[in-house]
Amino acid sequence: MSNKGLVHIYCGDGKGKTTAAVGLAVRCAGGGGKVLFFQFMKGNNSGERVAMNQIAGIELVSGAEKMKFVWDMSDEEKQKLTKYYNLKLEELEIKAYNGRYDMLVLDEIVSAISCGFVDLEKICTFIENKPEGLEIVMTGRGPDERLIKTADYVSEIKKIKHPFDKNISARKFIEF
Repeated sequence: MSNKGLVHIYCGDGKGKTTAAVGLAVRCAGGGGKVLFFQFMKGNNSGERVAMNQIAGIELVSGAEKMKFVWDMSDEEKQKLTKYYNLKLEELEIKAYNGRYDMLVLDEIVSAISCGFVDLEKICTFIENKPEGLEIVMTGRGPDERLIKTADYVSEIKKIKHPFDKNISARKFIEF
C-alpha cells in the first residue's frame, strides 16, 4: 500500500455498499494487508462475517448481537445505542492508532451518523488525524456534506429496481 491512506465513501439507496467494502477488505488482506472491520446498524450474523473471519489479515470487531430497525427502537434503546457506538468508535480509533492496520472499514457508519448514533464531529476529527497510511472505507445512506469533503472517493450506488419493491424480503446468501 502507498504511504498515504485515502478515505472512501460508498453511499446511496442501492444494494452493494457493504459488498464493495467487503471486496476492498478481501483485496487488502489478500495482498498481505491488515484490515480492521466493524459494522454499525447490523448484528453479528451476516454471511460475510463468517467468510471474512476465516481470512488471515482481517480482524472483525463484534458489534451489537441483535439489531432492530431504527423505527422499531424506543427512545431508551436509541440512547443506549448512541452511547454504545460512540464508545465502540473510540475503541476502533485506539486500535487503528496502535495496531498498524492498512485499512479500517466502518460499514454503515454513514447511516449511523445520519440517525444521530455517531457524532459527525468525532469521525471527522479522527479522519483528519488518522494514521498516515490508514485507508478508511465508510458505507451507508445520506452522507453529510462535511463527510463528503473529507473523502477522496465518493461512490453513489443508486437503486433502479429492487425486490423489496415487490415485497420480497431480505434473502439468506444475498442480503445477509
